[in-house]
Amino acid sequence: MLNLAVILRESATSRPKAPALLHDGGTITYGELDARSDAVAAALQARGIGPGDPVALQAPNIPEFPVAYFGILKTGAVVVPLNVLLRAPEVAHQLRDSGARILITWAAVADEAARAAAEAAVPDVYVINAAADSPGRPFTDLTVPVAGPFPLAERSPGDVAAIVYTSGTTGLPKGAELTHFQMYMNADIPGRLFEIKAEDVVLTVLPLFHVYGMSSAMNLGIRFGCALSLVPRFTPEKVLAAIERDRATIFDGVPTMFGALVAYAEDHECDTSSLRVCVSGGDAIPAHVFDAFEQRFHVPILEGYGMTETASTITFNPSPDDRRPYSVGKPVWGVEVQVWDSEGRRMPPGRNHVGEFVTRGYQTMRAYHGHPSATAEAFEGGWFHTGDLGYADADGFLFIVDRKKELIIRGGYNVYPREVEEILYHHPGVREAAVVGVPDERLGQEVKAIIVTRPGHTLTAGEIVEYCRERVAAYKYPRLVEFRDALPLTGTGKVLKKDLV
Repeated sequence: MLNLAVILRESATSRPKAPALLHDGGTITYGELDARSDAVAAALQARGIGPGDPVALQAPNIPEFPVAYFGILKTGAVVVPLNVLLRAPEVAHQLRDSGARILITWAAVADEAARAAAEAAVPDVYVINAAADSPGRPFTDLTVPVAGPFPLAERSPGDVAAIVYTSGTTGLPKGAELTHFQMYMNADIPGRLFEIKAEDVVLTVLPLFHVYGMSSAMNLGIRFGCALSLVPRFTPEKVLAAIERDRATIFDGVPTMFGALVAYAEDHECDTSSLRVCVSGGDAIPAHVFDAFEQRFHVPILEGYGMTETASTITFNPSPDDRRPYSVGKPVWGVEVQVWDSEGRRMPPGRNHVGEFVTRGYQTMRAYHGHPSATAEAFEGGWFHTGDLGYADADGFLFIVDRKKELIIRGGYNVYPREVEEILYHHPGVREAAVVGVPDERLGQEVKAIIVTRPGHTLTAGEIVEYCRERVAAYKYPRLVEFRDALPLTGTGKVLKKDLV
């Protein structure tokens, strides 16, 4: 038997009075978090929810998210986390596809969520922080205290604990079935790598509805009895204020967050002396952002690599003393990674041997929910195909070059967008950059750069083209340049390149 909710129950048993959640409204201890999630479990069970039943949960980083999350798990039901930024048709797709029986949502998005629930024929909607005119029922209906600990439903390690939907950056989102064992290991192994302690405070701004925030921040912190400092929405001011207020020791983020913090700190003083380590994931961090952050904040960044289908972690740089800057590290314990060419042959080490990362181990999903053909394609050859291109060095450290689906083929030559983006980020007037391929009748694809300029700088397309032309091969530099006020981002800070093409 293994129910993922055991990570909360064990921490609450050993440290009931220790802080579990730090938020704008105060502190919730482990004993209180366990009891509150017991109440949700009992209420769901009374409404007919039991092992294997999907329950959708849509909320930002507020205490009600972990309360509901662990309550769902305790019944043996399956958590289906939903992005709060989704519109009604997108929510409806995920509700239908997962077979969700109940939707727990948040007042700020309740109207959109209720429309989606009606379209997907989900009868019960519960609203966190419900107002008098909110649709559905108030979440407080599920939080009536119960006597004694709720008995954890018996689940096998291979049973599904969560169905987490892909970000949809390259197509219609699919639900990755993540098991209790898989998610437990993804909380346990990474935490041991950087020697997390119960006294640590994890700054939790990564959305908990995304696998990175859910596994690598919330589950990891709860597994080791840490305090989670909850920040509902990323802004540099709020993150730095929370670090100072709660004396956070660990910060998990994505590259855009690190870049924004560096830019904000140029004009603002902040006390981040409590930080001992930062973790970057979600995308490869640009070298200049990596260097600038470490120089400004005097704290090491450990870069890792993972994806929704692997319940977060595939590789990691083990420690500040055993890392390879600009690399995503080595496979974590129990995980294998190889680099394959287009014919499925393993490639030797070296930056000239770029291929697709394939992986296998406990961390890979059970399947895409309801999509057997997509599952079979993803596991072709017995390994999970990540869709990411990169190479390994002689010591086994892995380096990401780009997404396979974002590769630009210009006149028969391969152009890796990330390589050109790295060049652009070194321009003093460029704040953000994204490189995409656009259709071209003569060449098949042409290289296009989308630029967000730094305040106080004025750039022209000609300047950008010339800057890149002097630094990369003739077939790589962008001939097309567009300036924007901002780049479209997913809820976790990834650039939505499909919206730029």
